[in-house]
Amino acid sequence: MRAGKFWSGEMGLTLLTLSLAVLVFVITPLREAGLPGRALLDLVIIALMVYGAIAVTQRRIATILVVFISVTAVVLGVARLHPTPFLRQLGSVLATVTLLLYLGIVLLVLFRGGPITWSRVQGGICSYLLLGMAWASSFQIVEQSRPGSFRFVTPPADFDQLISKLTYFSFCTLTTLGGDVTPISPIARSLTVAEAMVGQLFPAILIGALVAMAMQSRGKV
Repeated sequence: MRAGKFWSGEMGLTLLTLSLAVLVFVITPLREAGLPGRALLDLVIIALMVYGAIAVTQRRIATILVVFISVTAVVLGVARLHPTPFLRQLGSVLATVTLLLYLGIVLLVLFRGGPITWSRVQGGICSYLLLGMAWASSFQIVEQSRPGSFRFVTPPADFDQLISKLTYFSFCTLTTLGGDVTPISPIARSLTVAEAMVGQLFPAILIGALVAMAMQSRGKV
């Protein structure tokens, strides 16, 4: 019940949105300069999402989800301590899957019954950030498996710079802003086009769904 109250109010999505915003707009761009703090934010986000999974559903799937997220966090931590190509690739794959699971949890919380509040708006922002991060991880998978899939004005010198540049490219694509990173391989181009389309359709569909929920709740009053 406490988990449900935490996520049905403003606190859960507020903390998650703030953590993701700091991660995307502060930590990741400065990560190539050796800025610490990524691990701490990762732990905060994982804890919030595990708590959210328990709040959304009380069935057996919640336990499976919690275990999966915990194992993923351990694997990603090992990959950072021992940066081998295999562990980096595995970490990118698991990061993509985990971010999509996080997105599912946030959407379940977002579309739960109840009035339309500022918390729902925060949930939409949070979902948009998670989409951009998930695509950035998928771009990492492509570049790691087939180097040269993306052309950079300044080639990344290490893995941290690769993450920073592809995260920047992902959000530029999601918002159809454009950038100085160019997809070269067919799969990189396909993922880029797909993200650009989702970046346009997702906000429109989300706003339409929230408006429909607001009208439906008013009709019941």
